[in-house]
Amino acid sequence: MNLVVLLENFLYQVSNTLYLPVIAGCSLLVAYVPVQLGLTLGEGWRRQRGLHPDRIAFERRLRALSDREASTGKAHLEIEVERLLQAEELALLQRLDRIRFVIKAGPAIGLMGTLIPMGISLAALADGDIPTMATHMVTAFTATVAGLGSGVGAYLISLSRERWVRADLREMAYVAELALARIQPAEHHFQEESDHAVTVTA
Repeated sequence: MNLVVLLENFLYQVSNTLYLPVIAGCSLLVAYVPVQLGLTLGEGWRRQRGLHPDRIAFERRLRALSDREASTGKAHLEIEVERLLQAEELALLQRLDRIRFVIKAGPAIGLMGTLIPMGISLAALADGDIPTMATHMVTAFTATVAGLGSGVGAYLISLSRERWVRADLREMAYVAELALARIQPAEHHFQEESDHAVTVTA
């Protein structure tokens, strides 16, 4: 019986220790999502004006690679082009993962931010400390709203960003296939591979 009490006290202390980090995490998520929303709106505005910096940078690197291979030999050009395209896919997907993380972490952190203060509130209620209980109950419900709101906001942002990443990868794959076709006509499937990469990591 004493062992059970010790374990319960241990878990209670762990929960109390996580209180501040969890509340801080909720606060960071609430601040992070509006920043990402602003960046997304800015990128959407640039795309409406026909500005695609990622595609331009890829085409520049592809031209440099093609020129270098043309001067040294074409034997490994296809491998190098595919490696370059995969590097671009990885970079774009890593940026996309920054907002995808919030979709899953937001509700989880919000739930932790709900349950931990509720435990503290129950302990305060047992001691007859009503003001402390009320304060932590407010914190608990606020954390729930913050976590769920961050997850929903991040999901809406990711919808646009995933569509843009797919479009960019398809254009990059198309440009890569054209570059290879001009030098050594062959059948490539870079576009299908780029679409599959975004789907697999979703």
